[in-house]
Amino acid sequence: MYLVKTPWLLKKLYPELIWNIKPTNRCIYLTFDDGPIPIVTTHILNILKQYNAKATFFCIGDNVNKHPDIFKQVMADGHAIGNHTYNHLKGWETGNKTYLGNFLMADQVLDTPLFRPPYGRIKKQQIKDLQAARPDIKIIMWDVLSGDFDIDLNPEDCLNNVLKHTEAGSVIVFHDSLKAFERVKYVLPKAMEAWSKAGYEFCSLANLG
Repeated sequence: MYLVKTPWLLKKLYPELIWNIKPTNRCIYLTFDDGPIPIVTTHILNILKQYNAKATFFCIGDNVNKHPDIFKQVMADGHAIGNHTYNHLKGWETGNKTYLGNFLMADQVLDTPLFRPPYGRIKKQQIKDLQAARPDIKIIMWDVLSGDFDIDLNPEDCLNNVLKHTEAGSVIVFHDSLKAFERVKYVLPKAMEAWSKAGYEFCSLANLG
């Protein structure tokens, strides 16, 4: 069970987290979690390039070490980089000390103030620990969850999810993972075409760092 559009109450309960960006123009913020990996990340980079789009990739530290050339390509293309822990840990099920240590392992590889907790699940104390360890940290959540990770969701419905709920300032979650590939390779070019025609720009979260 997941919500495509983040409810206002959840944003109010966690005001220290960034859920969307106050719109000053028609920017939308595409984000990609769980990479980098062969084929999928490269495919996404090619789509983004077609639209001169900048995005933010929340990378798993272990994947960066496994696929350094793909990671270098993400950076060379001018996209922002975010920390997604070293081993994709679920904060609610992980001890605070272990969680912080895993974050710091990834930080050694990524060195970025941008962070997104895997599954969007993080304890209040873990937030405080990360803020103490890296005072410039910006913990990025989202206000539109595409559902591309849902293997029971057909690509057309995934496309409708993002088109229906996206507005100026939206932070949208996609995944550069094998699990999401069937949906993201269908949705991303069609959604970007529709958004481009509607006058949207595609911006990274680099200026938050």
